[in-house]
Amino acid sequence: MKFYLTTAIDYVNGSPHLGHAYEKVLTDVIARFRRQMGDQVHFLTGVDEHGQKVQASARQRGIPPLQFCDEVSAEFRSLLPLLNISNDDFIRTTEERHQRVVRQVLQQLFDKGEIYRAEYKGFYSTRQEQFLQEKDRLPDGSWPELFGEVTEIAEANYFFKLRQYQDWLVEFLMKNENFIFPRNRQTQVLEFLKEPLNDLCISRPRERLEWGIPLPFDDGYVTYVWFDALLNYYSAVADRPGLWPATYHVIGKDILVPPHAVYWPIMLHAAGLPLPRGILAHGWWLQRGAKMSKSTGNVLNPLDFVTEFGADAFRYFLMREMNVGQDSDFTREQFLVRYNSELANNLGNLVNRTLNMTTRFAGGVLPAAGPAGDLERSLQELWVKTRDDFIPLCEGFQFHTALERAMVFLTETNAYIEQRAPWKLGKSTAAADQDLLRTALATMAEALRLAAALIQHVTPSSSVKINEVLGYSPGPVWRDELAWGGKLNGARVAASLVLFPRPQPPPKG
Repeated sequence: MKFYLTTAIDYVNGSPHLGHAYEKVLTDVIARFRRQMGDQVHFLTGVDEHGQKVQASARQRGIPPLQFCDEVSAEFRSLLPLLNISNDDFIRTTEERHQRVVRQVLQQLFDKGEIYRAEYKGFYSTRQEQFLQEKDRLPDGSWPELFGEVTEIAEANYFFKLRQYQDWLVEFLMKNENFIFPRNRQTQVLEFLKEPLNDLCISRPRERLEWGIPLPFDDGYVTYVWFDALLNYYSAVADRPGLWPATYHVIGKDILVPPHAVYWPIMLHAAGLPLPRGILAHGWWLQRGAKMSKSTGNVLNPLDFVTEFGADAFRYFLMREMNVGQDSDFTREQFLVRYNSELANNLGNLVNRTLNMTTRFAGGVLPAAGPAGDLERSLQELWVKTRDDFIPLCEGFQFHTALERAMVFLTETNAYIEQRAPWKLGKSTAAADQDLLRTALATMAEALRLAAALIQHVTPSSSVKINEVLGYSPGPVWRDELAWGGKLNGARVAASLVLFPRPQPPPKG
C-alpha cells in the first residue's frame, strides 16, 4: 500500500529546536513502522523559506535572502542524519519545482474566479505575517503576545474566497470523524468553524515584501507565505503519479487552526485536488509544565542529548515519554530515569548477560534450545501477547504504550534469567542441568533478538548492533522476524557490547 507521509516544513528564521527534532523523529518512527508492515512509504520533510521575517533577518545581516536561507536550511538538513531520519525527500520552497506548482495553482484559482482584488484596511501582525480581526484581541482590547507588534495598514491585496467553502468543510469534518488525530483536535477545529470565516488575503505588495513567489497574474505582488508553504506537500510529488494524496500530515498543534485544518483542505478542494487521509497534530514539549521558549531561556538543544547519549536513546525517550497528541515534560532528570532504568539496566543488561554467558558457557556459539519448561513457556506466551498488542498500538500511534509493553517483556526476560540462573547450571556436570543451560542461553538470545526486532523503528542503530553481536542477519519480511523459533541456533556471538554506557558524572569543582 502507498503511504505518503509529511512533516510540517520548518521556517528558516531560527535554528532547529526540540520541537523540530521531535516532529522529525515521530514521523520517522511512523515511516519506518509502515515500511516494516510492507507499505511503500514516501517520507517528505523540508523548509519554508519565504516571508517578511526571513527578508528582515537577511537585511539585518546584510546578505541576500537566498544566502540566508541556504545557511539556515543547511542546519535543518544536517539535523536529519544525526537523528537517523529516513526521509525520502527534502523540499525547499525556493526550489523551482515548488514555485512552478504554486504559480499553477494560483493561476488556476484566479481563472476560476476564486481569487479577487480588494482594498484592505485593518491590523497586521509582522511576527505572524497575517492580518488580524477585532475578534483576535484579548478581552482588555490588547493583542496577544504571539502577534508581537501590531500595526494598522490600508492597502490593496488579492483574496481567496475561503468563506464560501466553510459549510463544505464543516460537512466534510462531520462525515470524516477521524480526519484529525487525536479526536479532540477535530472538535477544536469544528468549534473554530462556528464563527464565520473571512476570505484569505493571499498576497503582499512588492514594495512591502519582495522575498516571495510573484503572483502569476500580477507581478506587483508576492504570495502570502502560508498559501505558498501549504502547497509544498503537493508540489513535492506533483510530477510523481500515484503519490498524492498524502496519507498523513504530521504537524504541531499550534499550526493546526487555521492553516492546516482550514486553509489547506479548502485550498485543495477549490483546486480540485483530493484531500489527505488525515492530519496528526502532536503536542508540545514542556519544561516543568512551562512551554519552552527562547525568551524564558528554557530551550533544550536536542543535539546536546544526541551527542552525549546517542540518537537511539534520544529517539527512545521522545517516543516513550510523550503520548502522541498531548503535551509532555522534557527534563534531563526524566531523560536519565528512562535511560538508566529502561535502556541501560533492562535492554543493555540483557545484551551483556546474553553475550557474556554464551561466551563463558558455550564457547560463544548459541546452542539449540531443549524442551521448554514452565519458565520458558511462560516467557514465550508473554512474547506472543506483547507482539500481538504492540502492532495495533503502533498502528494507532500509541508508541508510548507499545514501548512500555516491550519493556515489560524485557523485564520478564531478565527475571527469567534470575530464576534459571545459568551461572549455577554452568557449574553442574549433571546432564539435565547442561540441557537446561543450553535452553536458558537459547531462550535469552531469542528473547533479545525478538525485542530488538520489535522496537527497531524506534532504535534502528541499536537493533542493527544487537543483530550483529548475535551473529544474525534478519530476513526481508519483518513480521516473520517476530515468530519465536530457532533462528539463532549455531550463531557465533561477540564477546561483549556496551549498548548504553553509563552517563559520566559532571566533574567536581
